[in-house]
Amino acid sequence: MREIVFDTETTGLDPTKGHRIVEIGAVEISNLIPSGRTFHFYLDPERDMPEEAFRVHGLSSAFLTGQKKFREIAQSFLEFVGDAALVAHNAEFDMRFVNFELGLLGMEAIPFDRVVDTLTLARRRHPGASNTLDALCQRYGVDLTRRDKHGALLDAGLLAEVYAELMGGRQSALILQADAATLAEAGGGELLRSRPQKLAPLLTEAERAAHEAFIAKLGKEPMWLRYFAQPEEMEAGFASGIEKRA
Repeated sequence: MREIVFDTETTGLDPTKGHRIVEIGAVEISNLIPSGRTFHFYLDPERDMPEEAFRVHGLSSAFLTGQKKFREIAQSFLEFVGDAALVAHNAEFDMRFVNFELGLLGMEAIPFDRVVDTLTLARRRHPGASNTLDALCQRYGVDLTRRDKHGALLDAGLLAEVYAELMGGRQSALILQADAATLAEAGGGELLRSRPQKLAPLLTEAERAAHEAFIAKLGKEPMWLRYFAQPEEMEAGFASGIEKRA
């Protein structure tokens, strides 16, 4: 399933009070695995940068002046998203800004039923715990060393990893590689290959006798023996196969 994990940075908290998007970043995932396709732009908000917002993301007015405007990238963003679901952390915030910007352009809003909010998922899974993106990264062992300030594309990439953990995607195998290594170090690897003791048979003596009576009626050469090689025949066939490949 194709999904788009995205994040925005803004000049403030409320688009109805004149705040605008200054960075948008998105990561395409397929079945929770990043495809390698990304979407990223810094945007000129055509207004000043409040100091409190600058402290969060470090994007200055001087840096943003002359960057593309949202109206210049709106269509390419919608094309990148296509009909995929959108994934965001505290999605109401990001979607409010994106839909406000689309509204300024007379474009149709993206319905919220297409959006997955990872904050809601995290609160259900970890009630009472801190569920900021930083806290979730630390909880799931996602590398945060690249992050000294908020950044839309960087945070979208981190969120893609967190989202996979929230959805159980990194545990699709029966045993994680790390768990398997731990088992092997503990001397428990053998448990993966054999039982410590055999299970008790479930057949009753009456069922076993009925089966043997049925087999006896098939004669000395039942059909399946035509397809069942005896050990010596299997060995000979294996040797023949080696000779053909030599």
